[in-house]
Amino acid sequence: MPDVQSPARPRARAHDGGPTAAELLDFARRTAADRALVASLPLDPEGRTWIRLDGPGGGEAWLIGWPPGTGTGWHDHGGSRGAFAAAAGELTEQSLAAAIPTEGWKTLELADGVDRERRLGDGRGRAFGPHHVHQVLNLSPDTHAVSVHAYYPPLPLMRRYSRSGAVLRLEEIERPGEWT
Repeated sequence: MPDVQSPARPRARAHDGGPTAAELLDFARRTAADRALVASLPLDPEGRTWIRLDGPGGGEAWLIGWPPGTGTGWHDHGGSRGAFAAAAGELTEQSLAAAIPTEGWKTLELADGVDRERRLGDGRGRAFGPHHVHQVLNLSPDTHAVSVHAYYPPLPLMRRYSRSGAVLRLEEIERPGEWT
């Protein structure tokens, strides 16, 4: 019997017409595989470095260098969906497996069992929705990591949090141009 394949289905678009989280992840992985682009990122032994890129479908993207022992701290992406992929080295993502409300609170007590951790290296990536809270870390004591991050819509803001045990506290809201 011949092998019959069904016709290709068009990829579903996000309800806002922009790229889906899966499409952002595909972009991040393909961009992370661009060895010339990754090699063009200047690396600093003291702090993160980055190059802003055009993201898919009007989104934004970043190529980021992570010195050993650096990280982002807990944050969200202001309601944007996103994805990231490792281009070199290994990153650890610590995240909350719960949709965190984005407005109307300063301190939140987290339920047991919401913590997740994954290690991403060698082109591996991760997509996430608009209520994702996480921190990304380079836990290596001696190796830089490089990654590609993509967001849609372009980041309107980032909320930064502190975490003490089960307590998550909103500390700061950053606007574009203030990213640190």
